[in-house]
Amino acid sequence: MLNDFTWNMTGYIPKHQVNPHGDGIIPYVAERIFQLEPEPPSVGNLNEYILSALHEKNLLHFSFFLHHYEPQLNKRIKSFLGVDGGDLYDTDRFLDIKLSCREQMLQKLMDYDPAKGAEYATYIFPFIRDAMLRFRMGEEKWSVSSLTNYKMVRSMAWLYHNTKDAVNEFSKKYNCDLALAEEYLKVVRGIRNQQPFYVTDEDGEETGEDVALDDSWNYTDILWNGIQAEKVQRAFEKLNYREQTLLEKRLAICMTCGRVGSWKNRPTFEDLAVMFEGSTASGAERAYRKAMDKLTELLVAEGAIHAVRLKQKSKTKRKKKITAAIYEYQADCDGEWGEISVDFENGTAEIIRLADWDTIKTNWFANEAIRYILSLSPDALKKYMLVPLEPPLIS
Repeated sequence: MLNDFTWNMTGYIPKHQVNPHGDGIIPYVAERIFQLEPEPPSVGNLNEYILSALHEKNLLHFSFFLHHYEPQLNKRIKSFLGVDGGDLYDTDRFLDIKLSCREQMLQKLMDYDPAKGAEYATYIFPFIRDAMLRFRMGEEKWSVSSLTNYKMVRSMAWLYHNTKDAVNEFSKKYNCDLALAEEYLKVVRGIRNQQPFYVTDEDGEETGEDVALDDSWNYTDILWNGIQAEKVQRAFEKLNYREQTLLEKRLAICMTCGRVGSWKNRPTFEDLAVMFEGSTASGAERAYRKAMDKLTELLVAEGAIHAVRLKQKSKTKRKKKITAAIYEYQADCDGEWGEISVDFENGTAEIIRLADWDTIKTNWFANEAIRYILSLSPDALKKYMLVPLEPPLIS
């Protein structure tokens, strides 16, 4: 039992202050809440931390494991949120899920048996996924009696959406009678109009298929939830053939009819490079990014969306880490540039000069630029970025 363990953190403190200014936790810090200072002692393999925790009955070593495992955990949660359709940078929800995962990892620590050959990170993998599913199960309007039933409902939803005879396929998969399969199908049909939900494929992996959508599809609804289809179509038609093909293939959407395909089967950049002979995967990706930026500019010109253009003017480093930077920003790809100073260490920013077309009352474009910059690791930020924004209620 974990009651027999100690968790003595003497000599170690969190590397980032959780709430330095009383304004809540920013995304940059939320993704680093398990980081410690000083750096934990080096080991040859992360599993050594877990073995030490079990041998010494001291969860200090579990904290060392979390320190190094945190980027991988963040990646899994972001992937889950992206498929789930939620806001990737809803910090409170991100943290709630993250702490739920940590609780599950702690609970399963005592069940881990190194003698079976699997490292702890491999062993805990399915339990982290269960923790995220259990969290979402608690959020949704519909509910079932257990996580097992929840998974089976989602499995039936996938079969219903992707096979001709979901009842028979479900019966074979779970070795159950047809009557039970019919009951699960009734549950799926009953929740279709209550709340969108995403399902697992036959291998248990999350897919981007929203089975709450009706069997028919609507062009206007599909295209970015409310952006006028006519404006999108006009902007798209101004792209050249290569740009149109890259976007349609990679985004798995037909811009003529509005039909959306499965992202699971969309072509990789390697596939796209083959389509355009003489290109490499990295070249195809660069071409795709340029096409996305061009379409964004065209949509801004059509009045369908807003966007903020960012240019890194200067940066400050300490021990090879970017600690501060100054960015120029442009509202809706037009007019004079404004300027923003960003302090990554403290998670703060200051508007030095407003750009043309930014709103004096709300500074909406500048604040959206700051939110985006602080949502990413400083090392992930590029010198030039074009960020599409949802239309605001600007006053």
